[in-house]
Amino acid sequence: MAEGIRKRRLRKRLQLRRLAHEAGVPLGSLSKWERGLDRPTDSDLSRVARVLGCSNTELRAEHDRLEQSSVIGEGYTTALPEITEHVTPRREQPTPGRWKVLDLFCGCGGFSYGLEQTGRFQTTCGIDLLPDRIDTFLANHPTASGVIADIRHFPVERLAAESLGPDVVIGGPPCQGFSSIRPFRTLTEGDARNNLIENFLLVVQHVRPRWLVLENVVGLLTHAKGRVLAEAMQAFRDLGYDVDWRVLNAANYGLPQNRERLVIVGNRDGVAFPWPEPTHFSVCRSMAGRHGAVAGRSLFAPDLLPAVTVMQAIHDLPEVEAGRAAIEYLTGPRLTCYEKEMREGCDKLTLHEATAHSEKMMTIIRHAGASRAALPAGLTTSGFSSSYSRLEPDLPSVTLTVNFTHPASNKCIHPRQHRALTLREGARLQGFPDRFAFCGKRSELSKQIGNAVPPILGRVIGVALAAVLAERRGPASEPRGSSSRRPRAGSVRG
Repeated sequence: MAEGIRKRRLRKRLQLRRLAHEAGVPLGSLSKWERGLDRPTDSDLSRVARVLGCSNTELRAEHDRLEQSSVIGEGYTTALPEITEHVTPRREQPTPGRWKVLDLFCGCGGFSYGLEQTGRFQTTCGIDLLPDRIDTFLANHPTASGVIADIRHFPVERLAAESLGPDVVIGGPPCQGFSSIRPFRTLTEGDARNNLIENFLLVVQHVRPRWLVLENVVGLLTHAKGRVLAEAMQAFRDLGYDVDWRVLNAANYGLPQNRERLVIVGNRDGVAFPWPEPTHFSVCRSMAGRHGAVAGRSLFAPDLLPAVTVMQAIHDLPEVEAGRAAIEYLTGPRLTCYEKEMREGCDKLTLHEATAHSEKMMTIIRHAGASRAALPAGLTTSGFSSSYSRLEPDLPSVTLTVNFTHPASNKCIHPRQHRALTLREGARLQGFPDRFAFCGKRSELSKQIGNAVPPILGRVIGVALAAVLAERRGPASEPRGSSSRRPRAGSVRG
């Protein structure tokens, strides 16, 4: 098995920061190279190879093999699992009169679950590479078939058949291969050069949905100086779709977490998408910077509700010590509106088990504050500024990662208890109701939760989408309280 940068560094007992310093390369870039998320230049790789005591040729070959045998999209790289293509049939037939959804790169299904919460959509198929994701997806989408497969090699004709002719195709292609997008006429199914956005395009070309919704990381805005986004938008237009994009922060729609995503919406009906207007105000420095585009009215509108805070989302959950669990809700506190929504239809508490931290980590946690800078000098020797830090109780959470049960990786220590968040608390902050069934091992569940599109974001997009579909003589009536108002003149558009 090839070693690669990370294995060679660990064998030499070098910290990541020290290797970056001795090789004279940026720390952030080195972290991406180790995980297969980016490709180092020959000169940078030579400097790293010199410190690691190996040849540039050896290290390049090992890095190439890492890129070819990795699963990317959760903020880290894992070994490619042995994939046996498998299709699980739907348990129930879709309800006539609801718009059918095909969920690509579905993960645990948070995005499509949010669409279904509108009562206007039903998911008919989901595809993902990892079996545990499909297990959870199927547990919560009875009208959908589940496909475990690499979308790059699964016949698009089979996806079309399984999805029963979808009205809407949604998905969040992992950021693997965001180097460029070739002219769409040169794309072919099964071409190993395709990046995963291109596979999304190929599915859209074949099934011809009325609408498409693609969500992704905000970094796509500036990747390759914006060329990849521009090429993707043009590729959709070449297929006959009118497309537009926005950066949406889920905290502005009632999620107790500042979580920004780039959302592209397109249709072949020739109509403008009524971007959902913010309902909540949250102070958050946007990762989009000057490239950002928010929908509708000003975030300073006087009638906006205050953002939902961390403790407003989890204060009804009982205290648990590190390594312990609880299975009953607290009965004393008055539930917030958000907690009532999360607990609806569920009378038994699950997934509320805290990580068993080491004694050293417990010492760090007891001293933890709002950032790593709050710790006594020398207590930690490395880590991001947000590592080993507590969430503020009266603010929305920072963006959760797949490692939200481990304080060394990110800001995830409970605001008032000496431990990291439990899976249930993470699910609450991501907007998953307590009745949502998660399937898999504990380590898999944290990745499912942390990597998901919050159902609340899916729901607000779904309400806006249902309204415009109904206006275009769709099968369902417009949901009550939905808004079909279009973005005000002067808003920034993609």
